[in-house]
Amino acid sequence: MSIRLAIIGTGGMANNHAKAFQAMTGVELVAAVDTDPTRAKAFADTYGIKHTFASVDELLAFGEFDAATNVTPDAVHARTTLPVLKAGKHMLCEKPLATSYEDAMAMADAASRAGVVNMVNLTYRNSPALQKAAQMVADGLLGNVRHFEASYLQSWLTQPAWGDWKTESQWLWRLSTQHGSKGVLGDVGIHIIDFASFAIGALPASVSADLITFDKAPNNQIGEYPLDANDSCTLQLRLANGAAGVVHATRFASGHFNDLFLRVYGDQGGLELRYLNHVDTLSVSIGDDMKTATWREVDLDTVNTVYQRFISAIQNGEAYEPDFARGAALQQVLDAAEHSAGQDCQRLALN
Repeated sequence: MSIRLAIIGTGGMANNHAKAFQAMTGVELVAAVDTDPTRAKAFADTYGIKHTFASVDELLAFGEFDAATNVTPDAVHARTTLPVLKAGKHMLCEKPLATSYEDAMAMADAASRAGVVNMVNLTYRNSPALQKAAQMVADGLLGNVRHFEASYLQSWLTQPAWGDWKTESQWLWRLSTQHGSKGVLGDVGIHIIDFASFAIGALPASVSADLITFDKAPNNQIGEYPLDANDSCTLQLRLANGAAGVVHATRFASGHFNDLFLRVYGDQGGLELRYLNHVDTLSVSIGDDMKTATWREVDLDTVNTVYQRFISAIQNGEAYEPDFARGAALQQVLDAAEHSAGQDCQRLALN
């Protein structure tokens, strides 16, 4: 069964989607949608896509596609996804699913009513170390999980690893709430919250957060972009299973391009996961090793990517995750974190 796929939004991240899907057998890229016709045509030419459209309405009028992947900016996810779901098309959407829990739930409900495959592109579910860690926790090898620490570290505000953020719109919009950004919390904070809670097998039940925006330019403005979105976030979480932990994410982690770390400790053992320079490692200390604080590296299995699972679910009717319901649950955590950060905190009088 060949899947005809449309790509909605043709900015930087869309290239990752196009390359991943183009490499699969049984997938045909048939349409590209973007409000910028020049960008849409350049993207279509690069990937051999025959049809380009300026809106989702035009795509739906065309109709000759089975599924879509939504790579638009966060603020327009809901309004560009809901009509596609209503038309009965399968949908993969970039994270975060929306910019509010209300919109995310509307998307999850619409996907459920449509009975289509619906997934959120939480790409770090592709991590073999994460999948192995989640299985070990589920199998009870760590006993009752009590404490965890998780971090997502980027540095593109301190070094030009991926380009010059001060001059490139693909980065500047991520620093501006006016352009739909939820800052580092919505951009990568959602990844590390999902990373930790998926490994432990329980969603957050409470959150306390601090969101920080640093001065980065004169008057914190570059051209049309007010630089007001958060650059770093720190969260204290209590999960539904009682585990307590801390999560943080930042774009100021000099020396780290795009690295994730997770430590999970139970009453019968611990695990430590590192995603460092695109290399996964997982170490555990369980059983008698706990007596000597000995850590041993775990062999990892190959796992399918979110892109592969999306297509396989459509073709073979397989179970799939993370779905829109998961995306909505994570959005509720993000909303709660923003609300928490907006509350007055107790200031200390330092000598």
